[in-house]
Amino acid sequence: MGAWAATAVVTGEAISLGIFLTPAAMAKSLGSPALLGAVWCGMAVMTLAGALCFTELAVRNPQDGGEYLYLRRGFGRHVAFLYGWMAAVVMYPGLAAALCVGAVPYLQALFPIPAGLARFLPALILLALGGVNYFGTRFSSAVMTTLNWLKVPVLVALVTWAFASGHATVANLMPLTERRAGSDPLLGAIAGAAISAFFTFGGWWEAGKIAGEVRNPSRTLPIAFTGGVLVVTALYLLVSLAFVAVVPMQQIQSNTAFVAQFGQALFGAAGGRVLSACVVLSVLGGLMVMSMAVPRVTYALARGESEENASGPLAAFARLHPRFGTPANGVLLQTAVGLLVLLLGAFDRILAFIIFSAVVFLALTAATLFRVITPVKRWWFPAAPIVFIAGAGGLAVMLLLHGLGPSLLGAAVVLAGLPVRWLLVRKSSSRFTVRSSQLQAEPTPPVEEYSRHGN
Repeated sequence: MGAWAATAVVTGEAISLGIFLTPAAMAKSLGSPALLGAVWCGMAVMTLAGALCFTELAVRNPQDGGEYLYLRRGFGRHVAFLYGWMAAVVMYPGLAAALCVGAVPYLQALFPIPAGLARFLPALILLALGGVNYFGTRFSSAVMTTLNWLKVPVLVALVTWAFASGHATVANLMPLTERRAGSDPLLGAIAGAAISAFFTFGGWWEAGKIAGEVRNPSRTLPIAFTGGVLVVTALYLLVSLAFVAVVPMQQIQSNTAFVAQFGQALFGAAGGRVLSACVVLSVLGGLMVMSMAVPRVTYALARGESEENASGPLAAFARLHPRFGTPANGVLLQTAVGLLVLLLGAFDRILAFIIFSAVVFLALTAATLFRVITPVKRWWFPAAPIVFIAGAGGLAVMLLLHGLGPSLLGAAVVLAGLPVRWLLVRKSSSRFTVRSSQLQAEPTPPVEEYSRHGN
């Protein structure tokens, strides 16, 4: 993967369904265009600080695995396994299922899909994505890059048409700083908007998971992380500005109604179909990134655990496909768990429970930069990790205040990974199995890169 494809990973996962839904709720709650822009800019600063941290980690560890790899080398096997357990088996399958289900109404707005077929459409989408990723990185990378770079001109075209057609007026933005009647209390509104903005940006870190398949990582990964975040930030500010300039804040009733209002204002009767096409493109691009990245976490986790138990249950996931060179078994696992979540209909609850733990793991990942033996000699260190960790900590507190029960239950689900790991390794004949010849052929950076390594 080159710079275009790697940057598409960052932009593709970040720009998904959220940008069409969250600005409406944020604008209605904040009640001020200036506050809306300030929240987006503040989250952009935090995200850029995180992108700098993840760039350094990815360049130092140019293998597939992302956060799992960084956490394992910074905080040891147990913490890393908990992240891998959450990402590969719990959170991402639930997110994929949720996006597939969320895309169906928009697909139905575009095509005359019978109701009977629509019920199976989320499963068909998951199977199609799994098939594309099973049969080779080059092909899946090309599909992913095409889908995700199409988003940029589409969103730019929406903004341009909004102002060029005269439907967007500066008058709707005035007064910039005065809050509209019916806005939520200020502190609660800022907290809620910050959480929404963070998760609308969410996914920019996915490029680290596929670092092992990037050409010239020391050059490509900095471009992907920082360039991708800057592109996403610019698009989010422009789109939010256009949304509010077309539909005044006082007319916003709900997220769903807002999308219909915006589409009808710009394109008349065809507005629903145009906006539906934009949503489908964004969702499919994000799903493509996810289906590429998550099996690489499973692969890295299985490789790490196979060092202790080379013939254990995870060994099958530590091998690449002999012909296609992909983590094929990881792709199959990701697809199967996603289908199971669809069957159970539990994706909404999974996401509500795991969000808090995901923020904590992101903060821990950035903190690994303080545990390296070779000092980080960048102009932004230590400011960037401090800003990102502080921002993630603030978000974690907001999440606890917003929903203490789901957050604590989600943490319990993640901690359940510890007995799972014990069950997986307890049958090993030796807890210190020598690494197999296959793993020796794929060396990882020396453990001396980090100050401590818990096993």
